[in-house]
Amino acid sequence: MITPDANQAEEEFFEAKNNWELEKLYVDLASTKGKALTPVEKKFLRGLLCGCSPAEIASIVYQSRSSSTVRVYLSNGLYKYIEEMLSNAAGYSVKVKNWSRVTYLLEKAGYKKIRFQLSAAIIPQQTQTTPQTELVTTPAKLVQDWGEAIDVSIFHGRTTELAKTQQWILQEGCRLLLLLGMGGIGKTAFSVKLAQEIKHQFDYVIWRSLRLAPAPEQIIEQLIQTLLPTAETVISETIEGRISQLIDFLRHNKCLIILDNLDAVLASNDIDANLTVSHHGIKNHVPAFILPQIQYRSGYEIYGEFIRRIGESQHQSCLILTSREKIPEIVALEGNTLPVRSFRLTGLNQSESLSLLKYKGLFNISEEKFRILSEQYAGNPLFLKLVATTIQDLFAGNVDEFIQQGTVVFGEIRTILDQQFNRLSQLEKHMMYWLAMNNNAVSVRQLQKNTIPGLSPRLSQRLILEAVDLLHKRSLLEKATSTPIEQQASSFSLTVVLMEYIVERLIEENLKLSDEQESYFLMSQTIFAAHLKNHIKQSRLNAEI
Repeated sequence: MITPDANQAEEEFFEAKNNWELEKLYVDLASTKGKALTPVEKKFLRGLLCGCSPAEIASIVYQSRSSSTVRVYLSNGLYKYIEEMLSNAAGYSVKVKNWSRVTYLLEKAGYKKIRFQLSAAIIPQQTQTTPQTELVTTPAKLVQDWGEAIDVSIFHGRTTELAKTQQWILQEGCRLLLLLGMGGIGKTAFSVKLAQEIKHQFDYVIWRSLRLAPAPEQIIEQLIQTLLPTAETVISETIEGRISQLIDFLRHNKCLIILDNLDAVLASNDIDANLTVSHHGIKNHVPAFILPQIQYRSGYEIYGEFIRRIGESQHQSCLILTSREKIPEIVALEGNTLPVRSFRLTGLNQSESLSLLKYKGLFNISEEKFRILSEQYAGNPLFLKLVATTIQDLFAGNVDEFIQQGTVVFGEIRTILDQQFNRLSQLEKHMMYWLAMNNNAVSVRQLQKNTIPGLSPRLSQRLILEAVDLLHKRSLLEKATSTPIEQQASSFSLTVVLMEYIVERLIEENLKLSDEQESYFLMSQTIFAAHLKNHIKQSRLNAEI
C-alpha cells in the first residue's frame, strides 16, 4: 500500500518524465551506485532534470530557504554517480562542476527524449491557426520578465500573421525572427501579443525595449542576471565569453527573448551624396559615390555579433527582433526553410481597420469615407488612431469634413515619417521623389532602363538596384507581386500617405531652391513642376470621389 507521503514524493517534479528517459536513468545510475537509488535521490534527480537549482528543490520539498541538505545529498551522492556513469561510457573523466551542468551532460549522453515535430503539410488546417500546445510539453516552471512591454489586452486583427509566426517558431524551429515594418505599423504590439500566446512553450520569456538605445553590455548583463545562476556559475569577464555562456544556456533551456526597436541602435545614413547634379545649367560632378549600407551606431556593434551568433548557433530557443530596417545579419542568414527568417508587417485589412476606428469612437462613418481613410493611411494602426483622435477633437467626429480639408500628413504622423526619411542617403531620397511623381508601380528593371530626370550622367544599374534594395529593407516600399505576365518581376510603389508626405517635401525643397539658389535637389525644375502639378490635381480629384 502506498502511503500519502510516498504518493506525494512521486508527484514532486513529475514533469521530468515527460522529457527524460527517467526509468533508464534510474537503472543506469543504480548500476553505477551498486544498489537502487533512494526515493530522495530520485526526487532530487527529477528536480535537477526540471531545471531547478538546489535552493529551488529545497523550497519545494522542505519549504525551506536553506539548501544545505540538498547540496550535501547531491555532492556526496548523485553528482558522483553521474560523473562515474558518464566517465565509464565516454572513456575519459567527466565532471559535473555545478547543478546547471547536469541536464547538459545527460542530454549529451542521450537520456533526453527525442520528440518529432509534425510536418506543416500534414497538420490539420484548424491546428495550424492555433498554438501547438499538444506538440510541446509545458515546462515545470515559467520565468517571465516583461520589462516595459506595452498592454495588448485590446488587440485588433493580425490573426493570420500570428498563426504564421507561431508556426515558424513552434513547429519549424525558427530561432531568430525579425519583425519588420515602417513606423506605426504595430511591431511592438505584435511582438508582445505573439510572445504572450506562445510563452507557455518556453521556460523563460524576456522582453526588452531598445528604444532609448541601451548599451549592448547592459542588455547582455540583464539577460545573464535572469537566465544564469550567477551565484553558482562563474561569469566570463569578456563580452564575447558572456555571449557564449548565454548561447550555451539557450541550447539546454527553451528561452524566448524579444528585443524591441532594434532600429534605435542603427546608424543614420543621412550623408551628402556624391552625385552629378544638374542645376540651372551648371553641372557639378563628384566621381566616386558609395551608397551607405544599414549598420550599427558606433559602440553598438556588439548587438550585431550577438544576433549573428544567435542565428548561426544550434539551440532550442528563439530571439525575436522588431525593426524598421532589415539588418545585415538577417539578410545573410535568412531563408524560407532556414531557422532565421524575417516577417514584414503591413497595414491592417479593411475589416480590422474599421474595427479599430469604431473602437476609437468613429461609429457613423460611411463605407466610402472609411475606404478613403483606410487607403490614405494604408491600414497603419497608429496613423488611423491619430487621425481618429483628430477627427473627434477638431471635427466633432465628422469624417467628411476631415477628408475635405485635404491635409493627410500632420502632427505625429509627420514626425514618424520625418524620422525615417531623414535617415536616408541623398540617392535614396531622390528615388523616393521620383517614385512619388510616378504613381504606377515599377520594377527594378524598369527603373534601370528609364532615365531619371535631373541626374547627369545616368545612374548606373548597380546604384539603382542598391537604392531600391535599401528602401525596401527600410520598409518604405510596398511590394506588389500581382504584376503583368510580361513583366515577370515584382514591382514597387509608395503608399498613399508616403506619396503625400513626399509631395510636401518636394514643395518645401522647391521653396528652398528659390530662396537659396542652390540645392542638392536632383530634379530639373521644369519636369518637377509638371509632375507636381499633375500629382496635386489627381490627389484632389481622388479626395472628391
